Amino acid sequence: MPFSSLIDPEDRQAVMGVQHPVNRKSPPSYPTVRAHTKRGERCWLQMHSVPIDWEGKPAELCLMRDVTTSKRMEAQLYQAQKIQAIGTLAGGVAHDFNNILAAILGNTELCKLKIAPENGLNHNLDQIFSAGQRAKALINQILTFSRQKEKDQQPIEIRYGIKEALKLLQATLPSTIEIRDNIHKQPSIVVADQTQIHQIVMNVCTNAAHAMQERGGILKIGLTNIDLTAPLAGTVAKLEPGAYAVITVTDNGIGMSPETRECIFDPYFTTKPQGKGTGLGLSMVHGIVRALGGSINVHSEPGVGSTFEIYLPRTGQPSVVAVSAQQPIPGGHERILLVDDEAMLVDMTSELLLQLGYQVVGRTSSLEALQVFRTDPQHFDLVVTDQTMPNMTGKELASRVMATRPDLPVVICTGFSQAIDEEEALSLGIRAFVKKPILRNELAAAVRFALDGCCEAVRAQA
Repeated sequence: MPFSSLIDPEDRQAVMGVQHPVNRKSPPSYPTVRAHTKRGERCWLQMHSVPIDWEGKPAELCLMRDVTTSKRMEAQLYQAQKIQAIGTLAGGVAHDFNNILAAILGNTELCKLKIAPENGLNHNLDQIFSAGQRAKALINQILTFSRQKEKDQQPIEIRYGIKEALKLLQATLPSTIEIRDNIHKQPSIVVADQTQIHQIVMNVCTNAAHAMQERGGILKIGLTNIDLTAPLAGTVAKLEPGAYAVITVTDNGIGMSPETRECIFDPYFTTKPQGKGTGLGLSMVHGIVRALGGSINVHSEPGVGSTFEIYLPRTGQPSVVAVSAQQPIPGGHERILLVDDEAMLVDMTSELLLQLGYQVVGRTSSLEALQVFRTDPQHFDLVVTDQTMPNMTGKELASRVMATRPDLPVVICTGFSQAIDEEEALSLGIRAFVKKPILRNELAAAVRFALDGCCEAVRAQA
């Protein structure tokens, strides 16, 4: 067998350049090329070429060193660096992005309060509000993916997350793709977050739709429960024996080759043209499923289509039912000092609090807010402050305020902060720690809890 036949076709020219250098006096080159073993496994070889005389004639002595392990370690390090870069970027934009979302969601809620229920604009406002909530969930998912935020997981019924994702898919996919769902009505309760289920379904289905975009096709989504016994668990999905919910996504698109199938969960791997995909969708799905203790099976053949089987461990705990948005929203009459460096958020939040009956003094400067407080420390019943602000952070402002009045409750709001988290905030005596963008009912609940300090259920909702 000729040696060159083991080398990847795209790298053979580099090998020939080593074997037949144009100038024997030029410095030696050490190219790294892709090759395949007898079993068809890919490996990396580093070529070393030394000019020698062989039986009185010029020749080249070529040595090959297997550098597959080091290449894989380099790739892992490179991917880790890129993931870290994503985390830094996500943290950097999360604060500003959540401020924008807060303005969108808050003003949407204010508009709904000002128009009659039968007004046709309510439908449009509901769509804006729904899109804003999805954006809120997305930024949380990005922070989770970048390992800067832990998800709040609890027993949930995943059917609802799947159905919500399907509604969004039906509105976005072309008419050439038909969606068929086979979601059973039996309880499928897993310990997760609905946003994670939404992201799993959306990313897998979006990739399936991309595989059918040229010819169209049928996208099938199923949900069923299975109980894996010990022998079956090891062969089906390398899982521990137990009860699982299985989400199945099947398409009849272009399918995948074995080489592509091996790489689909690698970060940044994508078969889409530049500008059409980042290669993070399935990597995110894989990370979520592994974090939930599950596994993914993929079956695919070129020209036939693909099937993704997503196994998530079921729990016997009862599912947590979301608090109804129709519950009465608590109000009050106390005096609140509101601080945020974004003027539009001060205006919007002040109006929301005024609608709830509170008296509000708003400031866009933490230094000015501190001066207002020190002028009459007994005037205020509560301080609500942003965390990330110039000159003085919310944490610093809270410390100075509580140094003067230890009994004064403080609420800190943040879109993203590495300087303080909820655990640290509570340890410092801060009464409540809430994440932006804050909805009207969440703001009302957090304020009432901070003032009363006895409404655990309301605080949990916030």
